[in-house]
Amino acid sequence: MSEPESNDGAGISSDRLGALLLFTFCFGYGLLTQNIELLPGSDAMAFDARTMPTFLAVLGCVLAFLLFLKPTSNKAVNLGHVRWLNLLGFLLLMSIFGVSIRPLGFLLATTLFLAISFGLLGERNRLRLIVIPALVATGFWAIMNLALGVYVNPLPEFLAG
Repeated sequence: MSEPESNDGAGISSDRLGALLLFTFCFGYGLLTQNIELLPGSDAMAFDARTMPTFLAVLGCVLAFLLFLKPTSNKAVNLGHVRWLNLLGFLLLMSIFGVSIRPLGFLLATTLFLAISFGLLGERNRLRLIVIPALVATGFWAIMNLALGVYVNPLPEFLAG
């Protein structure tokens, strides 16, 4: 039999830690929404470029606060099971993706990002590592360009002309 985990009140529960991190992220996002430039004459408009991001930031803060107040288990956070190398790998991969999307183009950069991410998560089937990321990147690019009207260059800079 295993010993029941006890918490003497020290530390913070994982639910509350998550709520604090979410609140911090949403609050920071809310501050950054104030840097969004408005079009001339949009001062009197009810809905402008800042409205939805500000609403999402406030909603996130409220939900995080409610999550913080919710009764939780008294189990303290245990960071011993975190795979730190995977975490660092994902942070590095996201940074590389951010700077490579223009030179490599959306389709290639996103496909490589997803394929390497799947590999970091443990997927070893080569067909899945190639086909699924390519289909997801192509589908997402099509939705952005055709449905939403947001142009993203699909090709690398040297091929785009």
